[in-house]
Amino acid sequence: MKKKDKHIQSKSPSQGGDGEAHSPSFGGVGEALKILVIQQKMIGDVLTSSLICENLKLNFPGAEIHYLINRFTLPVVENHPCVDKIIIFESEYQKSKIRFYKFLKQIARQNYTHVFDAYAKLESLLISRFSKADHRYGFKKLYSKFYYTRTVKINNTSDTEAGTAIENRLRLLKLMPDVIIHKNKPKIYLTNSEIEGAKSKLNNYDLKGEHCIMISALGSNKTKTYPLEFMAELLDYISAISQSRLILNFMPSQQSEIDELINYCDSKTQHTIITDIEMKGLRDFMSICQQCSAIVGNEGGAINIAKALDVPSFSIFSPWIIKEGWNSFEINHPNDSVHLSDYQNDLYIKNEAKYIKKNVEKFYNKLKPELIKEKLSSFLKAYVN
Repeated sequence: MKKKDKHIQSKSPSQGGDGEAHSPSFGGVGEALKILVIQQKMIGDVLTSSLICENLKLNFPGAEIHYLINRFTLPVVENHPCVDKIIIFESEYQKSKIRFYKFLKQIARQNYTHVFDAYAKLESLLISRFSKADHRYGFKKLYSKFYYTRTVKINNTSDTEAGTAIENRLRLLKLMPDVIIHKNKPKIYLTNSEIEGAKSKLNNYDLKGEHCIMISALGSNKTKTYPLEFMAELLDYISAISQSRLILNFMPSQQSEIDELINYCDSKTQHTIITDIEMKGLRDFMSICQQCSAIVGNEGGAINIAKALDVPSFSIFSPWIIKEGWNSFEINHPNDSVHLSDYQNDLYIKNEAKYIKKNVEKFYNKLKPELIKEKLSSFLKAYVN
């Protein structure tokens, strides 16, 4: 037996979800399907692309599904019943061509039958090619013909409330013959011990989750972070019309920014803010978030996690992000969002996304809290207290 590669994390194969599964029609290879799904980088992307894994397992329960992701995104797919093995793309592979080449050789030894590349960057293109899989699916680009056997164009307009980020991945999935889409909403799988641990932590503060709102206080970077003075004004507004306590989500390295945000808040709001609930990692955050009545704040990974946990969400989009990609499930689900284009769409006729991103502070300043409060108030009345 070959020695297992150190970057592969195994778990017992299992069929997940509650959709109807059917057997593949690939000329008798049924149980021999071994499929690699590639999605590097950010948490929201990895969570969204887990839908590829889930739908594959529901279609072909005998297939072995491997999911290639970055290490820091691992918590969002832990315990996923439709992923048989998680393959970690370590940061060192980007720094060392030798280590990356060794990783590619390890991929080649896996003998995949199919590859789905939802990342479509140079690293994943090479991984797809080195896999030697007979069927390699990816998004159509000028250079993709050499790496993939079939491609699909990226669509920038949404046809359903799932949004284009999800819809494009499902269109990628449908390049495989006979695939039926059973699920279009990602899901996170918490354990009972994680859920009970979160309840216990809140009880230590004499809190129940329904009396708490999780606040996505900071984006993944400055271009995705609503100005702190504006965010403080919204927190003051939430505090004024709601009886909820506010749990701020942030990393230790962001403490100075959180302190600045709190200082902008009035004294009443400061007394409703909780910053010291112990959250050792992303799984802890998920468990606490699931107990909350809602999440409010910057659109990004935390909001995507909340949606996957069925926690009502109110997100503030960065002006340079295309809203149609990530404003998912806002029609028949308890989610809402705001984007500068909702109020000043003419700005998006005159300016390209690159220019807006380069001057994001200027455009954020146009998205005043006063524009947001009415919509936020309706959300809070519907889902909080």
